[in-house]
Amino acid sequence: MCRGVSCIAVAFGVNVCDNGHMAVVKYVNVVNPFDQSVAGTVPHAEIADCLAAVDAAHDAFDTWRATAPRARAEILRRAYDLMIAEHDQLSRTIVRENGKVLADAKAEVTYAAEFFRWFSEEAVRIDGDYRRAPSGANWLLVSRQPVGVSLLATPWNFPAAMATRKIGPALAAGCTVVLKPASNTPLTAVAICDILRRAGVPDGVVSVVVPEPSGPAVTAMLQSGKVRKLSFTGSTPVGALLLAQAAERIINCSMELGGNAPLVVFDDADIDVAVEGSMLAKMRNGGAACTAANRFFVHERIHDDFVEAFTKRMSALVLGNGLDPQTNVGPLVSRKEQDNVAKLVDAAVAQGATVVCGGKRASDTSFGYHPTVLTDVQFDNAILREEIFGPVAPIVRFNDADDILTHCNSVDHGLVSYVFTRDIGRGLRFAEALETGMIGLNRGLVSDPAAPFGGVKASGLGREGGHDGLLAFLETKYVAGNW
Repeated sequence: MCRGVSCIAVAFGVNVCDNGHMAVVKYVNVVNPFDQSVAGTVPHAEIADCLAAVDAAHDAFDTWRATAPRARAEILRRAYDLMIAEHDQLSRTIVRENGKVLADAKAEVTYAAEFFRWFSEEAVRIDGDYRRAPSGANWLLVSRQPVGVSLLATPWNFPAAMATRKIGPALAAGCTVVLKPASNTPLTAVAICDILRRAGVPDGVVSVVVPEPSGPAVTAMLQSGKVRKLSFTGSTPVGALLLAQAAERIINCSMELGGNAPLVVFDDADIDVAVEGSMLAKMRNGGAACTAANRFFVHERIHDDFVEAFTKRMSALVLGNGLDPQTNVGPLVSRKEQDNVAKLVDAAVAQGATVVCGGKRASDTSFGYHPTVLTDVQFDNAILREEIFGPVAPIVRFNDADDILTHCNSVDHGLVSYVFTRDIGRGLRFAEALETGMIGLNRGLVSDPAAPFGGVKASGLGREGGHDGLLAFLETKYVAGNW
Protein backbone atom coordinates (compact mmCIF):
# COMPACT_ATOMS: atom_id res chain seq x y z
CA MET A 1 0.00 0.00 0.00
CA CYS A 2 1.12 3.56 -0.70
CA ARG A 3 1.46 5.72 2.42
CA GLY A 4 1.43 8.91 0.38
CA VAL A 5 3.11 10.01 -2.79
CA SER A 6 6.47 11.75 -2.35
CA CYS A 7 7.63 14.30 -4.87
CA ILE A 8 10.07 11.73 -6.22
CA ALA A 9 7.37 9.15 -6.87
CA VAL A 10 5.13 11.65 -8.62
CA ALA A 11 7.97 13.00 -10.69
CA PHE A 12 8.97 9.58 -11.88
CA GLY A 13 5.69 8.98 -13.65
CA VAL A 14 4.01 6.85 -10.99
CA ASN A 15 0.25 6.95 -11.04
CA VAL A 16 -1.66 6.36 -7.80
CA CYS A 17 -4.77 4.29 -8.23
CA ASP A 18 -7.93 4.78 -6.22
CA ASN A 19 -7.05 1.79 -4.07
CA GLY A 20 -3.78 3.41 -3.03
CA HIS A 21 -1.51 1.17 -5.08
CA MET A 22 1.09 2.66 -7.41
CA ALA A 23 1.35 1.63 -11.06
CA VAL A 24 4.25 2.61 -13.30
CA VAL A 25 3.20 3.48 -16.82
CA LYS A 26 6.47 2.85 -18.71
CA TYR A 27 10.23 3.15 -18.45
CA VAL A 28 12.94 4.94 -20.38
CA ASN A 29 16.05 2.90 -21.20
CA VAL A 30 19.36 4.70 -20.67
CA VAL A 31 21.99 3.54 -23.19
CA ASN A 32 25.71 3.14 -22.54
CA PRO A 33 27.45 5.10 -25.37
CA PHE A 34 30.34 2.64 -25.51
CA ASP A 35 28.48 -0.58 -26.31
CA GLN A 36 24.80 0.46 -26.47
CA SER A 37 23.95 -1.81 -23.55
CA VAL A 38 21.22 -0.67 -21.17
CA ALA A 39 22.92 1.26 -18.37
CA GLY A 40 19.70 1.57 -16.41
CA THR A 41 16.07 2.60 -16.60
CA VAL A 42 14.00 5.44 -15.21
CA PRO A 43 10.22 5.79 -15.12
CA HIS A 44 8.86 7.90 -17.95
CA ALA A 45 6.98 11.01 -16.84
CA GLU A 46 3.83 11.91 -18.72
CA ILE A 47 2.75 15.55 -18.94
CA ALA A 48 0.33 14.94 -16.06
CA ASP A 49 3.19 13.67 -13.91
CA CYS A 50 5.27 16.75 -14.71
CA LEU A 51 2.41 19.02 -13.74
CA ALA A 52 1.95 17.01 -10.54
CA ALA A 53 5.61 17.65 -9.72
CA VAL A 54 5.03 21.38 -10.26
CA ASP A 55 1.98 21.21 -7.99
CA ALA A 56 4.04 19.46 -5.31
CA ALA A 57 6.74 22.12 -5.55
CA HIS A 58 4.12 24.86 -5.36
CA ASP A 59 2.51 23.28 -2.28
CA ALA A 60 5.89 22.90 -0.55
CA PHE A 61 7.13 26.39 -1.34
CA ASP A 62 5.69 28.37 1.58
CA THR A 63 7.05 25.93 4.15
CA TRP A 64 10.48 25.68 2.51
CA ARG A 65 10.89 29.44 2.10
CA ALA A 66 10.06 29.84 5.81
CA THR A 67 12.69 27.26 6.78
CA ALA A 68 15.58 28.96 8.54
CA PRO A 69 18.58 29.67 6.30
CA ARG A 70 20.79 27.72 8.68
CA ALA A 71 18.53 24.69 8.39
CA ARG A 72 18.60 24.88 4.60
CA ALA A 73 22.38 25.25 4.78
CA GLU A 74 22.80 22.16 6.95
CA ILE A 75 20.77 20.05 4.51
CA LEU A 76 22.97 21.17 1.61
CA ARG A 77 26.09 20.45 3.65
CA ARG A 78 24.84 16.93 4.40
CA ALA A 79 24.16 16.46 0.69
CA TYR A 80 27.78 17.48 -0.01
CA ASP A 81 29.04 14.94 2.54
CA LEU A 82 26.90 12.19 1.00
CA MET A 83 28.13 12.97 -2.51
CA ILE A 84 31.73 12.75 -1.37
CA ALA A 85 31.07 9.52 0.52
CA GLU A 86 29.42 8.00 -2.59
CA HIS A 87 31.93 9.52 -5.00
CA ASP A 88 32.97 6.31 -6.72
CA GLN A 89 29.43 5.04 -7.27
CA LEU A 90 28.30 8.37 -8.75
CA SER A 91 31.37 8.55 -10.99
CA ARG A 92 30.70 5.12 -12.46
CA THR A 93 27.06 5.99 -13.04
CA ILE A 94 28.17 9.01 -15.05
CA VAL A 95 30.54 6.91 -17.16
CA ARG A 96 27.88 4.30 -17.90
CA GLU A 97 25.28 6.79 -19.10
CA ASN A 98 27.49 9.58 -20.50
CA GLY A 99 30.55 7.75 -21.85
CA LYS A 100 33.22 10.07 -20.45
CA VAL A 101 36.35 8.53 -18.93
CA LEU A 102 36.37 7.70 -15.23
CA ALA A 103 38.96 10.38 -14.41
CA ASP A 104 36.69 13.05 -15.93
CA ALA A 105 33.67 11.63 -14.12
CA LYS A 106 35.49 11.68 -10.79
CA ALA A 107 36.54 15.28 -11.37
CA GLU A 108 32.93 16.15 -12.20
CA VAL A 109 31.55 14.62 -9.01
CA THR A 110 34.07 16.54 -6.92
CA TYR A 111 33.16 19.74 -8.76
CA ALA A 112 29.43 19.02 -8.53
CA ALA A 113 29.52 18.31 -4.81
CA GLU A 114 31.32 21.59 -4.21
CA PHE A 115 28.24 23.51 -5.36
CA PHE A 116 26.30 22.02 -2.45
CA ARG A 117 29.05 23.03 -0.03
CA TRP A 118 29.46 26.53 -1.52
CA PHE A 119 25.74 27.28 -1.47
CA SER A 120 25.34 25.81 2.00
CA GLU A 121 27.60 28.69 3.02
CA GLU A 122 25.78 31.22 0.83
CA ALA A 123 22.37 30.28 2.27
CA VAL A 124 23.14 32.23 5.46
CA ARG A 125 24.50 35.24 3.54
CA ILE A 126 21.38 36.49 1.78
CA ASP A 127 21.93 40.22 2.06
CA GLY A 128 19.64 43.25 2.30
CA ASP A 129 19.92 46.99 2.90
CA TYR A 130 18.57 49.55 5.37
CA ARG A 131 19.40 53.24 4.97
CA ARG A 132 18.04 56.74 4.96
CA ALA A 133 16.81 58.21 1.69
CA PRO A 134 19.16 60.91 0.35
CA SER A 135 16.40 63.49 0.79
CA GLY A 136 15.97 62.50 4.42
CA ALA A 137 12.23 62.13 3.88
CA ASN A 138 12.00 58.39 4.57
CA TRP A 139 13.86 55.13 5.05
CA LEU A 140 14.80 52.60 2.37
CA LEU A 141 14.45 48.95 3.34
CA VAL A 142 15.60 46.35 0.78
CA SER A 143 15.19 42.60 1.26
CA ARG A 144 15.55 39.55 -0.95
CA GLN A 145 12.98 36.80 -1.25
CA PRO A 146 12.97 33.45 -3.10
CA VAL A 147 11.59 33.76 -6.60
CA GLY A 148 9.39 30.66 -6.29
CA VAL A 149 8.94 27.32 -8.03
CA SER A 150 11.93 26.81 -10.32
CA LEU A 151 12.13 24.59 -13.38
CA LEU A 152 15.72 23.45 -13.97
CA ALA A 153 16.68 21.91 -17.32
CA THR A 154 20.13 20.37 -17.63
CA PRO A 155 22.20 18.85 -20.49
CA TRP A 156 23.86 15.48 -20.92
CA ASN A 157 27.52 16.52 -20.90
CA PHE A 158 27.82 17.24 -17.15
CA PRO A 159 24.86 15.38 -15.63
CA ALA A 160 25.98 15.93 -12.02
CA ALA A 161 27.54 19.39 -12.08
CA MET A 162 24.83 21.08 -14.12
CA ALA A 163 22.23 19.74 -11.70
CA THR A 164 23.96 20.79 -8.48
CA ARG A 165 24.95 24.18 -9.93
CA LYS A 166 21.23 24.94 -10.21
CA ILE A 167 19.75 22.98 -7.29
CA GLY A 168 22.28 24.31 -4.77
CA PRO A 169 21.48 28.02 -5.11
CA ALA A 170 17.76 27.39 -5.58
CA LEU A 171 17.46 25.50 -2.31
CA ALA A 172 19.76 27.94 -0.52
CA ALA A 173 17.53 30.82 -1.62
CA GLY A 174 14.37 29.07 -0.40
CA CYS A 175 13.00 27.96 -3.78
CA THR A 176 11.46 24.58 -4.59
CA VAL A 177 12.53 22.91 -7.82
CA VAL A 178 11.58 20.51 -10.57
CA LEU A 179 14.65 19.11 -12.32
CA LYS A 180 14.38 17.93 -15.92
CA PRO A 181 17.65 16.24 -16.91
CA ALA A 182 18.59 15.23 -20.45
CA SER A 183 16.93 11.93 -21.34
CA ASN A 184 20.37 10.55 -22.33
CA THR A 185 21.69 10.93 -18.78
CA PRO A 186 18.93 10.87 -16.14
CA LEU A 187 20.48 8.26 -13.83
CA THR A 188 22.83 10.76 -12.21
CA ALA A 189 19.97 13.19 -11.60
CA VAL A 190 17.95 10.46 -9.92
CA ALA A 191 20.92 9.58 -7.71
CA ILE A 192 21.42 13.23 -6.68
CA CYS A 193 17.70 13.58 -5.91
CA ASP A 194 17.96 10.52 -3.67
CA ILE A 195 20.98 12.05 -1.90
CA LEU A 196 19.01 15.22 -1.24
CA ARG A 197 16.12 13.20 0.15
CA ARG A 198 18.47 11.40 2.53
CA ALA A 199 20.09 14.70 3.46
CA GLY A 200 16.72 15.91 4.74
CA VAL A 201 15.02 17.75 1.87
CA PRO A 202 11.24 17.53 2.52
CA ASP A 203 8.81 16.01 0.05
CA GLY A 204 7.83 18.33 -2.77
CA VAL A 205 10.91 20.53 -2.52
CA VAL A 206 12.94 18.64 -5.17
CA SER A 207 11.51 16.50 -7.96
CA VAL A 208 12.98 14.87 -11.05
CA VAL A 209 10.95 14.40 -14.22
CA VAL A 210 12.05 12.46 -17.30
CA PRO A 211 9.54 13.11 -20.09
CA GLU A 212 10.30 11.89 -23.61
CA PRO A 213 9.91 13.90 -25.75
CA SER A 214 10.56 16.74 -23.35
CA GLY A 215 9.28 19.72 -25.34
CA PRO A 216 5.53 19.39 -24.72
CA ALA A 217 6.07 18.64 -21.02
CA VAL A 218 8.34 21.66 -20.53
CA THR A 219 5.82 23.85 -22.33
CA ALA A 220 3.02 22.58 -20.12
CA MET A 221 5.02 23.27 -16.96
CA LEU A 222 5.88 26.80 -18.10
CA GLN A 223 2.24 27.45 -18.92
CA SER A 224 0.97 26.07 -15.60
CA GLY A 225 1.07 29.50 -13.97
CA LYS A 226 3.03 28.08 -11.01
CA VAL A 227 6.59 28.12 -12.37
CA ARG A 228 8.28 31.45 -11.60
CA LYS A 229 11.85 30.63 -12.61
CA LEU A 230 13.41 28.81 -15.56
CA SER A 231 17.10 27.92 -15.45
CA PHE A 232 18.28 26.22 -18.64
CA THR A 233 21.65 24.94 -19.83
CA GLY A 234 21.79 23.79 -23.43
CA SER A 235 21.94 24.94 -27.03
CA THR A 236 21.24 28.49 -28.14
CA PRO A 237 18.35 27.54 -30.49
CA VAL A 238 16.52 25.65 -27.71
CA GLY A 239 17.27 28.46 -25.26
CA ALA A 240 15.75 31.00 -27.65
CA LEU A 241 12.62 28.85 -27.99
CA LEU A 242 12.28 28.56 -24.20
CA LEU A 243 12.76 32.30 -23.76
CA ALA A 244 9.88 32.89 -26.16
CA GLN A 245 7.66 30.49 -24.21
CA ALA A 246 8.69 31.98 -20.87
CA ALA A 247 7.88 35.46 -22.16
CA GLU A 248 4.20 34.54 -22.37
CA ARG A 249 4.12 34.26 -18.57
CA ILE A 250 6.97 36.74 -17.86
CA ILE A 251 8.95 33.96 -16.18
CA ASN A 252 12.32 34.88 -14.67
CA CYS A 253 15.00 33.19 -16.83
CA SER A 254 18.65 32.20 -16.54
CA MET A 255 20.19 30.85 -19.74
CA GLU A 256 23.59 29.18 -20.04
CA LEU A 257 23.77 28.51 -23.76
CA GLY A 258 26.29 27.52 -26.42
CA GLY A 259 29.89 28.58 -26.83
CA ASN A 260 32.51 28.94 -29.56
CA ALA A 261 35.61 29.62 -27.50
CA PRO A 262 38.72 31.09 -29.13
CA LEU A 263 42.14 30.07 -27.81
CA VAL A 264 44.87 32.56 -28.70
CA VAL A 265 48.57 31.73 -28.40
CA PHE A 266 50.68 34.86 -28.84
CA ASP A 267 54.25 34.78 -30.06
CA ASP A 268 55.67 35.37 -26.57
CA ALA A 269 53.70 32.52 -24.95
CA ASP A 270 55.39 29.74 -23.01
CA ILE A 271 54.71 26.83 -25.38
CA ASP A 272 54.69 24.21 -22.61
CA VAL A 273 52.13 26.24 -20.64
CA ALA A 274 50.08 26.85 -23.80
CA VAL A 275 50.03 23.18 -24.76
CA GLU A 276 49.10 22.07 -21.25
CA GLY A 277 46.34 24.69 -21.09
CA SER A 278 45.13 23.78 -24.56
CA MET A 279 44.81 20.12 -23.66
CA LEU A 280 42.66 21.02 -20.68
CA ALA A 281 40.61 23.61 -22.56
CA LYS A 282 40.01 21.27 -25.51
CA MET A 283 39.89 17.77 -24.05
CA ARG A 284 38.13 18.21 -20.72
CA ASN A 285 35.10 15.95 -20.99
CA GLY A 286 36.38 14.76 -24.38
CA GLY A 287 35.68 18.18 -25.90
CA ALA A 288 31.96 17.93 -25.14
CA ALA A 289 31.75 21.13 -23.12
CA CYS A 290 30.39 24.59 -23.86
CA THR A 291 33.67 25.92 -22.46
CA ALA A 292 35.79 23.80 -24.82
CA ALA A 293 38.36 25.62 -26.95
CA ASN A 294 36.85 25.58 -30.42
CA ARG A 295 39.02 27.93 -32.50
CA PHE A 296 42.80 27.84 -32.05
CA PHE A 297 44.65 30.97 -33.20
CA VAL A 298 48.44 30.48 -32.99
CA HIS A 299 51.00 33.13 -33.97
CA GLU A 300 53.08 32.14 -36.97
CA ARG A 301 56.38 32.54 -35.09
CA ILE A 302 55.59 29.63 -32.80
CA HIS A 303 52.91 27.89 -34.87
CA ASP A 304 54.98 24.89 -35.96
CA ASP A 305 56.47 24.26 -32.51
CA PHE A 306 53.05 24.49 -30.89
CA VAL A 307 51.44 22.19 -33.45
CA GLU A 308 54.19 19.60 -33.04
CA ALA A 309 53.94 19.55 -29.24
CA PHE A 310 50.16 19.70 -29.16
CA THR A 311 49.74 16.95 -31.78
CA LYS A 312 52.11 14.71 -29.83
CA ARG A 313 49.83 15.02 -26.80
CA MET A 314 46.60 14.59 -28.76
CA SER A 315 47.79 11.57 -30.76
CA ALA A 316 48.88 9.81 -27.55
CA LEU A 317 45.34 9.81 -26.17
CA VAL A 318 43.60 6.42 -26.11
CA LEU A 319 39.96 6.22 -27.20
CA GLY A 320 37.84 3.51 -25.63
CA ASN A 321 35.62 2.42 -22.76
CA GLY A 322 35.51 5.13 -20.11
CA LEU A 323 35.74 2.54 -17.32
CA ASP A 324 39.04 1.19 -18.70
CA PRO A 325 41.92 2.82 -16.75
CA GLN A 326 44.01 2.85 -19.95
CA THR A 327 41.45 5.04 -21.73
CA ASN A 328 41.93 8.83 -21.99
CA VAL A 329 38.93 9.65 -24.19
CA GLY A 330 35.50 8.07 -24.05
CA PRO A 331 32.82 7.98 -26.75
CA LEU A 332 30.37 10.78 -27.41
CA VAL A 333 26.95 10.37 -25.87
CA SER A 334 25.08 9.30 -29.02
CA ARG A 335 25.37 8.43 -32.70
CA LYS A 336 23.89 11.82 -33.50
CA GLU A 337 26.73 13.61 -31.70
CA GLN A 338 29.29 11.40 -33.42
CA ASP A 339 27.75 12.16 -36.81
CA ASN A 340 27.81 15.90 -36.11
CA VAL A 341 31.53 15.84 -35.29
CA ALA A 342 32.37 13.70 -38.33
CA LYS A 343 30.45 16.02 -40.67
CA LEU A 344 32.25 19.11 -39.34
CA VAL A 345 35.67 17.52 -39.83
CA ASP A 346 34.85 16.24 -43.32
CA ALA A 347 33.56 19.66 -44.37
CA ALA A 348 36.65 21.38 -42.96
CA VAL A 349 38.93 19.06 -44.91
CA ALA A 350 36.92 19.71 -48.06
CA GLN A 351 37.63 23.41 -47.50
CA GLY A 352 41.39 22.82 -47.36
CA ALA A 353 42.16 21.80 -43.78
CA THR A 354 44.81 19.15 -43.17
CA VAL A 355 44.30 16.27 -40.74
CA VAL A 356 47.47 15.98 -38.64
CA CYS A 357 46.07 13.29 -36.34
CA GLY A 358 42.71 11.60 -35.84
CA GLY A 359 39.99 12.63 -38.26
CA LYS A 360 38.03 9.39 -38.02
CA ARG A 361 35.42 7.54 -36.05
CA ALA A 362 36.21 4.73 -33.61
CA SER A 363 36.79 1.38 -35.29
CA ASP A 364 34.42 -0.38 -32.90
CA THR A 365 30.67 0.07 -32.56
CA SER A 366 30.93 2.82 -29.94
CA PHE A 367 30.06 6.48 -30.54
CA GLY A 368 33.74 7.44 -30.30
CA TYR A 369 35.71 9.87 -32.43
CA HIS A 370 39.50 9.98 -32.37
CA PRO A 371 41.21 13.12 -30.99
CA THR A 372 41.82 15.29 -34.03
CA VAL A 373 44.15 18.16 -34.93
CA LEU A 374 43.47 20.18 -38.09
CA THR A 375 45.97 22.64 -39.56
CA ASP A 376 45.88 24.89 -42.64
CA VAL A 377 42.49 26.08 -41.42
CA GLN A 378 41.61 29.45 -42.93
CA PHE A 379 39.63 32.19 -41.22
CA ASP A 380 36.61 31.55 -43.46
CA ASN A 381 36.43 27.79 -42.81
CA ALA A 382 32.92 26.84 -41.71
CA ILE A 383 34.18 24.75 -38.78
CA LEU A 384 35.17 27.97 -36.99
CA ARG A 385 31.54 29.11 -36.96
CA GLU A 386 30.14 25.94 -35.38
CA GLU A 387 30.34 24.59 -31.83
CA ILE A 388 32.18 21.31 -32.39
CA PHE A 389 31.34 19.62 -29.06
CA GLY A 390 33.90 16.89 -29.62
CA PRO A 391 37.67 16.13 -29.58
CA VAL A 392 38.59 18.27 -32.59
CA ALA A 393 41.05 21.20 -32.59
CA PRO A 394 41.15 23.38 -35.75
CA ILE A 395 44.31 25.54 -35.74
CA VAL A 396 44.61 28.85 -37.61
CA ARG A 397 47.96 30.53 -38.20
CA PHE A 398 47.97 34.32 -37.65
CA ASN A 399 50.50 37.14 -37.76
CA ASP A 400 48.57 40.30 -36.89
CA ALA A 401 48.05 40.49 -33.14
CA ASP A 402 45.59 43.37 -33.47
CA ASP A 403 43.54 41.76 -36.21
CA ILE A 404 43.07 38.52 -34.28
CA LEU A 405 40.82 40.29 -31.77
CA THR A 406 38.31 40.94 -34.56
CA HIS A 407 38.28 37.26 -35.45
CA CYS A 408 37.79 36.24 -31.82
CA ASN A 409 34.76 38.53 -31.51
CA SER A 410 33.32 37.74 -34.95
CA VAL A 411 30.93 34.97 -33.82
CA ASP A 412 27.50 35.19 -32.20
CA HIS A 413 28.59 33.41 -29.03
CA GLY A 414 30.59 34.87 -26.17
CA LEU A 415 30.97 32.39 -23.33
CA VAL A 416 34.69 31.97 -22.70
CA SER A 417 38.08 32.72 -24.27
CA TYR A 418 41.61 31.51 -23.58
CA VAL A 419 44.72 33.66 -23.91
CA PHE A 420 48.37 32.62 -23.59
CA THR A 421 51.12 35.22 -23.29
CA ARG A 422 54.04 35.95 -20.96
CA ASP A 423 53.08 39.64 -20.95
CA ILE A 424 50.33 39.82 -18.30
CA GLY A 425 49.56 43.45 -19.18
CA ARG A 426 49.01 42.47 -22.79
CA GLY A 427 46.86 39.54 -21.71
CA LEU A 428 44.68 41.69 -19.48
CA ARG A 429 44.24 44.35 -22.16
CA PHE A 430 43.26 41.66 -24.65
CA ALA A 431 40.90 40.08 -22.12
CA GLU A 432 39.23 43.44 -21.56
CA ALA A 433 38.48 43.73 -25.27
CA LEU A 434 37.17 40.18 -25.73
CA GLU A 435 33.39 39.87 -26.02
CA THR A 436 33.06 36.91 -23.65
CA GLY A 437 31.82 36.48 -20.11
CA MET A 438 34.90 34.55 -18.94
CA ILE A 439 38.59 34.43 -19.86
CA GLY A 440 41.26 31.91 -18.99
CA LEU A 441 44.60 33.76 -18.89
CA ASN A 442 47.48 31.27 -19.19
CA ARG A 443 45.19 28.47 -18.01
CA GLY A 444 42.72 26.13 -19.65
CA LEU A 445 40.11 25.90 -16.90
CA VAL A 446 37.83 28.70 -15.69
CA SER A 447 35.01 26.85 -13.92
CA ASP A 448 34.86 27.31 -10.14
CA PRO A 449 31.83 27.10 -7.81
CA ALA A 450 32.94 30.35 -6.16
CA ALA A 451 33.09 32.27 -9.48
CA PRO A 452 30.28 33.67 -11.67
CA PHE A 453 29.84 31.40 -14.71
CA GLY A 454 28.11 32.70 -17.85
CA GLY A 455 28.46 34.48 -21.14
CA VAL A 456 27.31 37.35 -23.32
CA LYS A 457 25.59 37.64 -26.71
CA ALA A 458 24.11 34.31 -27.82
CA SER A 459 25.81 32.46 -24.97
CA GLY A 460 23.12 33.32 -22.49
CA LEU A 461 21.64 35.47 -19.76
CA GLY A 462 22.68 35.68 -16.12
CA ARG A 463 25.36 33.90 -14.10
CA GLU A 464 25.64 30.66 -12.15
CA GLY A 465 28.08 30.00 -9.33
CA GLY A 466 29.50 32.50 -6.86
CA HIS A 467 27.17 34.92 -5.07
CA ASP A 468 25.64 35.73 -8.46
CA GLY A 469 24.28 32.19 -8.61
CA LEU A 470 22.32 32.75 -5.39
CA LEU A 471 20.97 36.10 -6.56
CA ALA A 472 19.57 34.39 -9.68
CA PHE A 473 16.96 32.69 -7.45
CA LEU A 474 16.08 35.77 -5.40
CA GLU A 475 13.77 38.72 -6.05
CA THR A 476 14.52 42.14 -4.61
CA LYS A 477 11.80 43.82 -2.52
CA TYR A 478 11.96 47.47 -1.55
CA VAL A 479 9.91 49.17 1.14
CA ALA A 480 9.80 52.97 1.47
CA GLY A 481 8.46 54.12 4.81
CA ASN A 482 8.66 56.20 7.93
CA TRP A 483 8.88 54.58 11.32
